[in-house]
Amino acid sequence: MQKIIHKSKNRGHVDFGWLKSAHSFSFGNYFDQDKVNFGALRVLNDDFVEAGNGFGRHPHDNMEIVSIPLEGVLSHQDSMGTSRDIQTGDVQIMSAGTGVTHSEFNGSKENPVKFLQIWVIPSERQLTPSYDQKSYTDVDRKNKFATIVSPNIADSQAVLIHQDAYFNLADLDAGISTNYALHGESNGVYIFVLEGSVQVAGEVLDRRDAIGIWEIDHIDVQSTTDAQVLLIEVPMF
Repeated sequence: MQKIIHKSKNRGHVDFGWLKSAHSFSFGNYFDQDKVNFGALRVLNDDFVEAGNGFGRHPHDNMEIVSIPLEGVLSHQDSMGTSRDIQTGDVQIMSAGTGVTHSEFNGSKENPVKFLQIWVIPSERQLTPSYDQKSYTDVDRKNKFATIVSPNIADSQAVLIHQDAYFNLADLDAGISTNYALHGESNGVYIFVLEGSVQVAGEVLDRRDAIGIWEIDHIDVQSTTDAQVLLIEVPMF
């Protein structure tokens, strides 16, 4: 087993007034040579956007971009003709491929929106751009991991990603131990604690702490309080 710990307080932090963001990996003006990526996981931004504000139209290419609202509504528009609101309980993916432009704005004039913006390096370059969005509100993730992003089109509850990557959410009661089995021996897992506290691989992780683990075939996650956990499985480079 190999592991790396990313404590919440050690993330890159930016504050533009309308936008407050914590970067788990190098992004924008924040650069840490030891935090460029975790395998195919390139970006994990924990964003807070004030009411009526957002990101204007801008380009992306050759990246799988996942957005997970944690509170509020995110309004999305893109050059593929997509115009959608993404709410808490939804997961969105935009496969940028050969190139796409899009904008993301807080869909409320009164309340902030909090969301995770996550980038994954695709398995192929120059794909045709695409968009997918689903609700996981009714997906059973009580004391177990439920997949919300998957490369397997048969995973009907998950949005499709062009990489051997799996995003999983779990809502854990205090004192629960749950096991996750990896899909590939060359994959690793990045575990990000949304709320509460857990123990993983002998480490105590609190709110917004993370651990990356590889050279394993399964991992146990034990909650020390009620907890919400995001587990991302990706190929290791």
